[in-house]
Amino acid sequence: MSEHPTAGLDDVVHQRHRLGILTVTAEADRVEFGYLKSTLELTAGNLSRHIAVLEEAGLVAVEKGYEGRRPRTWVGITAEGRGALAREMAALRALLERHER
Repeated sequence: MSEHPTAGLDDVVHQRHRLGILTVTAEADRVEFGYLKSTLELTAGNLSRHIAVLEEAGLVAVEKGYEGRRPRTWVGITAEGRGALAREMAALRALLERHER
């Protein structure tokens, strides 16, 4: 018997806000914290926590700097993050295909 497609889902990636962070950063390589906050409609604290989980897993990199005199935080997807996102999408496709039969 083959493994059920849900076995391929990654709990770190699959959580909807973290999946959102990965998909947005994959589209732009690097995005500003405020952009993620408004796009995903999260509080700063909630977004920070999800970014910390992804950073700890090596899926995103955080860069702090300045734009003019304003402090900024940028979040970018790593190569490992791109791979994890691709695997998650493949697992979701397999799950959908199973139910479209």
